[in-house]
Amino acid sequence: MAAKKSLVSLGSRTALMLLLIAVACQTQMARSQNCANELTNLTACAPFVLPGVSTQPNAECCNALHGVDQTCLCSTLQIVARMPTQCRLPPMACPTA
Repeated sequence: MAAKKSLVSLGSRTALMLLLIAVACQTQMARSQNCANELTNLTACAPFVLPGVSTQPNAECCNALHGVDQTCLCSTLQIVARMPTQCRLPPMACPTA
């Protein structure tokens, strides 16, 4: 009888663990989708991030930037900074502005 209880408990624990993993994956996918949507809105800022452009960002760009979660923005910048190394290029060495 104790062996049956132990197996049921193990099965229940395994099912619970799988459920938690599934929920965590869904949550991460939802966050990624939200981040992607927020970043898409930043296309309004494209003219203001080109070298040589000296104008200030317009209201549309600033509003889009306000709408991006800071974690999303920081994660994206970190990913972009790693890309040259991942593509077997020298690390970025940008001069300070």
